[in-house]
Amino acid sequence: MKPGVWFGRAWLAAGFAFLYLPIVALVLFSFNDSQLPNVWRGFTLKWYAALVQDEEILRGFWISLKIAFFTACGSVVMGTLAAFALVKYHRFKGRTLFSGMVNAPLVMPEVVVGLSLLLMLVSVQNVLGIPEKGALTIWIGHLLLGMAYATVVIQARLQDLNPQLEEAALDLGAKPHQVFWLVTLPMIGQSLASAWLLTFTISLDDVVLSAFLTGPGATTLPLVIFSRAKLGLNPTVNAVATVTVVIVAIGVLIASYLIANAERRRQQEMAAAFRS
Repeated sequence: MKPGVWFGRAWLAAGFAFLYLPIVALVLFSFNDSQLPNVWRGFTLKWYAALVQDEEILRGFWISLKIAFFTACGSVVMGTLAAFALVKYHRFKGRTLFSGMVNAPLVMPEVVVGLSLLLMLVSVQNVLGIPEKGALTIWIGHLLLGMAYATVVIQARLQDLNPQLEEAALDLGAKPHQVFWLVTLPMIGQSLASAWLLTFTISLDDVVLSAFLTGPGATTLPLVIFSRAKLGLNPTVNAVATVTVVIVAIGVLIASYLIANAERRRQQEMAAAFRS
């Protein structure tokens, strides 16, 4: 085998090890019978039993899951509308400004975004009395960031679509909204699922925006872990991190299977249509 191939594989293996070995170590030490995070003293499940009794972590985990779920759903809806406008309508007044505003959260530091949102929400609250800082304000901040990521993912898929399929549907008598629901939407289903998973994960582990926008009774799991890290991590944190990794991994596997199955079915239907 050529030296270049060996070098490439070794570099790839080193990259994967750098990314995933810390996660593997975290999972292993969640079963460690020791208070010290780097000393192995035997196998135990007591940290998972302690996790069930830790109301602060469980409450933060539940709040994070709810915010991440609604953030992902809202980001996909708004990202789809934004991507559709940018791809299908090449010229409209304010397009450049609109595109810049959609992509701005991707390049701006989260500290700046979080501080700007905080000042805006405080001003709105002073005038209207709402919204109070809490889960709703965190969701607004996460939605702003998630929509930008969802727009990029969905826009890339829309640009690759064959416009003749939509034109054919219009020629056959379908109305524009029927073309969107029956033709366009099924063809971008994979990108919608990918955008949902991406924004869900981003929201689930966000610290900066949540720190600016949180309020009483709305402390997310990353903020709980961050506050405890200042005093020294308890192995219970390893247990909740392991549970999070497992949940995300299961979600990715299920989504990957559903996406692959839907794509295979779509290809079979297209092949059958061409044969007929």
